[in-house]
Amino acid sequence: MIDFLFKNSVRMAETALVLGQAGLGWLLGHRPPAPRLLRETFERLGTTYIKLGQFIASAPSIFPAEYVEEFQYCLDRTPPVAFSDIKRILKEQYGRDPSELFRRIEEKPLASASIAQVHEAELHDGRVIVLKVQKPGVRDIILTDLNFLFIASRLLEWFVPGMERTSISAIIEDLQKTMMEECDFLHEARNLKEFREFLDRTGIDFATAPAVYEELSGPRVLAMERLYGVSLTDLDSIRKYSKDPEQTLIQALNVWFLSLMACDFFHADVHAGNLLVLEDGRIGFIDFGIVGRISKEIWSGMDLLMQGMNAQDYRQMAEAMTRIGAADRDVDIDVFANDLKTIFESMQRMETAAFRSGQVDEMEINHLVLSLSEAGRKNGIKFPREFALLIKQFLYFDRYIKILAPKMNMFQDARIQRTGLIG
Repeated sequence: MIDFLFKNSVRMAETALVLGQAGLGWLLGHRPPAPRLLRETFERLGTTYIKLGQFIASAPSIFPAEYVEEFQYCLDRTPPVAFSDIKRILKEQYGRDPSELFRRIEEKPLASASIAQVHEAELHDGRVIVLKVQKPGVRDIILTDLNFLFIASRLLEWFVPGMERTSISAIIEDLQKTMMEECDFLHEARNLKEFREFLDRTGIDFATAPAVYEELSGPRVLAMERLYGVSLTDLDSIRKYSKDPEQTLIQALNVWFLSLMACDFFHADVHAGNLLVLEDGRIGFIDFGIVGRISKEIWSGMDLLMQGMNAQDYRQMAEAMTRIGAADRDVDIDVFANDLKTIFESMQRMETAAFRSGQVDEMEINHLVLSLSEAGRKNGIKFPREFALLIKQFLYFDRYIKILAPKMNMFQDARIQRTGLIG
């Protein structure tokens, strides 16, 4: 308890120092626009605030557009911690020296984010795996930061007129639950296990997800099968592993759409780094730290929305999105439909050189999600955050289609199995 209180006090002092430096910079003339200043401050404050910034970026129905757009730049990439710290955490996790379990562990990480970093390792029997290792002190920092933010938000709701309607404290509380789950790697291990069971149950052998080494995994270490492959945007490399890149993409789409029906969750972050074409031609889904769960009521609206997108029936799309969201007034469907037509026609015109060259523009995808949410807000509709997650995945796949199968229509092609969405 004393140790926790000490760490809590140190973290509060660090936070005060960063805020003080930001304030001093403002007084000395460093006065960028408020959204950029807040984003820069969040990045200096580290893990919790980076995650909060990413939440802001993914919730255009909750936060002002200028903040949502600015926080698209809030990257979850941080300098790696020393390998000696990684070895110490592994020793604490396993209760013995890591050399007893691993023939080697690569000191240079494959990736480093705010919560964890990933290292390649080799077992004594020759199997190559990856270790996702939580960085030191992350959980205590998150708890301290979010407790402080929750108390501050409650005070704002009590003392600032109108603030209670924003439900900031409820957002912080939800974020705390999500981040605590993300800090428990056993939760991600369960997601991986469940997704693999879904693939087995449905007889899908052309896709996979990393197997978990449960005996080597725990709350702070996730040991997984090492998958070797290339990004779904790397057409030249895909051709080495697949005779038909278009069919490979169709298979990826079918797996993802089927997971909406037959799995308890959907992969909510299918960006190019998390969707691979493996050396044996299969599709590899990796990183199940972010998943989405949607109620049947929202699924009903999504089915109607996809039918509308298929027929380019903007009125039906407006009716579907009205069903999905919570309206605070009567919605003029014709006006909303016209707004949606403007947005989707703009999307269809975006055949940019970047897409043709194999690049997926993350900023443009986020901007389109923001445009849809802004159209909803303009017409009195507030969408759940999960809706934005879903739409974002559709947009990722739309970009992959532009690269791998430019003549294909995701909502019209009979090879893509979307039927039975409601189940």
